[in-house]
Amino acid sequence: MLRTHTCGDLRPEHIGQTVTLCGWVQRTRDKGGILWVDLRDRYGLTQLALEEGVETAEVREQARQLGREFVLSVTGKVAERHSKNDKMPTGGIEIRVEKIDVLNPAKLPPFLIEDDTDGGDDLRMKYRYLDLRRAPVRQNLMLRHRVAQATRRYLDGQEFIEVETPVLIKSTPEGARDFVVPSRMNPGEFYALPQSPQTFKQLLMVSGFDRYFQIVKCFRDEDLRADRQPEFTQIDCEMSFVEQEDILNTFEGLVQYLFREVKNLEIGQLPRITYADAMRFYGNDKPDTRFDMRFVELNDVAKGHNFPVFEAAGLVVGVCATGAASYTRKQLDELTEYVKRPQIGATGLIYARVEADGSVKSSVDKFYGQEQLQQWKAAFNAQPGDLLLILAGEPNKTRKALSELRLEMGQRLGLRDKDTFSALWVVDFPLLEYIEEEGRYFAMHHPFTSPKPEDVALLDSPDTIGEVRANAYDMVINGVEVGGGSIRIHDRAVQARMFSLLGFSDEEAKAQFGFLLDAFEYGAPPHGGIAFGFDRLCSLFGGADSIRDFIAFPKNNSGRDVMIDSPSQISGAQLKELSIATAVVGK
Repeated sequence: MLRTHTCGDLRPEHIGQTVTLCGWVQRTRDKGGILWVDLRDRYGLTQLALEEGVETAEVREQARQLGREFVLSVTGKVAERHSKNDKMPTGGIEIRVEKIDVLNPAKLPPFLIEDDTDGGDDLRMKYRYLDLRRAPVRQNLMLRHRVAQATRRYLDGQEFIEVETPVLIKSTPEGARDFVVPSRMNPGEFYALPQSPQTFKQLLMVSGFDRYFQIVKCFRDEDLRADRQPEFTQIDCEMSFVEQEDILNTFEGLVQYLFREVKNLEIGQLPRITYADAMRFYGNDKPDTRFDMRFVELNDVAKGHNFPVFEAAGLVVGVCATGAASYTRKQLDELTEYVKRPQIGATGLIYARVEADGSVKSSVDKFYGQEQLQQWKAAFNAQPGDLLLILAGEPNKTRKALSELRLEMGQRLGLRDKDTFSALWVVDFPLLEYIEEEGRYFAMHHPFTSPKPEDVALLDSPDTIGEVRANAYDMVINGVEVGGGSIRIHDRAVQARMFSLLGFSDEEAKAQFGFLLDAFEYGAPPHGGIAFGFDRLCSLFGGADSIRDFIAFPKNNSGRDVMIDSPSQISGAQLKELSIATAVVGK
């Protein structure tokens, strides 16, 4: 080894020892009579000291020529630091330098390699290999490592087997768009990169593997945002001879274990809420339950008083913002403009304050007397100092808009603390959802999700098919869906029927999924599973909004890797070898 210790190792008990450190120059400070150099590696930072009359003039002059990010090997004696720094683990010592070897000089970096850097997102993405030297970024990847190792320990303890599945697979029409890869040996034909290993993990259950998992790369060609990347990682799991309850208990245990191991937190038993109640009380199938602020429906007490907005609405619904009655007219106008934004879509906002004396003052006092407003107050169980925020309109759109308003109020009132965690299961999703533009049903999860046994008869009638519930479940933490899965269909006839409901002809189903249907004829066990968004879990544990912060080499919001300039064109010779001609259209 070129070093005897790392830059995070040394403590006062090492004083007097001669050591050799290797690392990068973080910064230098030259006070004339004494020169300090901070040396950094993955493990920490150590101060080097070179004092006039103590270290040789040659070594001191050599140190003066050092620039930021020079790579050094330094030999010296550990000494007590006169001005100690209790904010860093090595703050009680310094190295009195005897020898400096410059292993590699460095150009001045385009941004400061500091916790608080002067580099913007685009610049740091271009020089990601430099950004990765910064402590916060490195700590994110170390956290990711810890989550991965803890996941493997837990699942290994539960007798799961880690099995790798193919990356070059068959394109399927359901779900997001596939990334496709041309086959040179099969001209005109393409592989797809897996959106998930779904069919392969089911085949592993048919193969008798019983308990499978994989921390696996997945690929989806979809529009990007903070919690999406074109390539991402899942904790992918499947189990045989189980019911939904077995899945929930096993993977609730996994998340409890991860919180314990990674965050040193006990999160307790996860509550469960049905999809129907999640939409009714939160307008959202991934509710943030760090704060209450449940929806209260007001049709019974708000209608019948000649207020046109309420009379024309299919739903009048609101939330109670505890302690927010002090909001100014300006703040309320801001909230009104917020809900009227096109991406939210409300036509306006009604508000009512509960005054200190218990009376209610509203923006629609012209239509409602104090007796009626007291009924509003009772419906919300509101107290003096509370603010009622009410929307009205078509039920689904209104719930969606109120969900956004609820989250915005939670943010403004400081109720969405990143160091507070609230996890729950959402269960009993609809099996199918009808897309008007397509004129047919789509699977809400995927085509292999089984219906609730007690709802199977509802599949026989077009009038009731939309009421069928799925044997499906999502885990939600702080308003983020971190995992989802289902009990799968394991019977060939039921799977064929599901494909038919989704609009597949027998020929199309056989062409796309014939291998799976055939496998089901050879004794498929009852099975089910779940996949967790590994990057999302890491970002939650790290208190970040974007999964990009926890990926070593992420893409930007246009799906580009600006560091290596990818995607890029390929040569004509490569295209010819692949039997491909290109004609870019639609730009």
